[in-house]
Amino acid sequence: MTSLVQVSKSTQRHPFHLVDPSPWPFVASLCAFSCAISGVLYMHAYIIGKSLFNISFILLLFSMFVWWRDVVRESSFEGYHTGTVQKGLRFGVILFIVSEILFFFAFFWAFFHSSLAPAVEIGSIWPPKGINVLSPWEVPFLNTLILLLSGCTVTWCHHAIVSNLRNQAIVSLFITIILACVFTTFQVYEYNMADFRLSDGIYGSTFYMATGFHGFHVIIGTLSLTICFIRLIRYQFTQQHHFGFESSAWYWHFVDVVWLFLFVSIYWWGSS
Repeated sequence: MTSLVQVSKSTQRHPFHLVDPSPWPFVASLCAFSCAISGVLYMHAYIIGKSLFNISFILLLFSMFVWWRDVVRESSFEGYHTGTVQKGLRFGVILFIVSEILFFFAFFWAFFHSSLAPAVEIGSIWPPKGINVLSPWEVPFLNTLILLLSGCTVTWCHHAIVSNLRNQAIVSLFITIILACVFTTFQVYEYNMADFRLSDGIYGSTFYMATGFHGFHVIIGTLSLTICFIRLIRYQFTQQHHFGFESSAWYWHFVDVVWLFLFVSIYWWGSS
């Protein structure tokens, strides 16, 4: 049966990719669901919450690795990602980013709902009394400059790949990854220096949910760019065939734009 499938694929006369059955989408969805449930348990101080979350997250990273490995093999070595397939993948990434926009829209909605009409329970003022907000012109502004610079370097890398400037592509992508790690480091430092926590009322909830999920997206984008860096070194990207990097660059620009909205609304306007 396997030989018949291989023969049929080698003689196919259409540009589409008939994907083989894979367990990784199902495994990844289970791991993501387990991460969500265990994360809630951990926030409510259940004993097994932290251990279950760590195990689920490690399994999620593993499923991401093997899933991406299969996609890279299909793209770079088996030649299944034709122009038509890449077009479909681009639409898929666009829809995914749209879903992420709606995801963050919910957090912005919660923040503005609470800040524009503060409830009596928090003193009818915003920020609530007793909350020492972070200065937007210290670490947040520095992180804004870092992310904007990383957006420039990832665009530089894209143009270098299209222009077949391999050395420039490697250098620019490496700089992007370093800037992403610096941003995450400053974010952790900011969380440690903050006087309020997730449990400190509506302000702490909206602040940490919005900025925390953005930080999580930064980590995912950093991992994606790191994999692209490894593939770039291994000559797996060409001028015409580099969708893996292109989707990561789109995702990174999305992360940049979301941070700009976070900085303007939560850090600057929300602290005034």
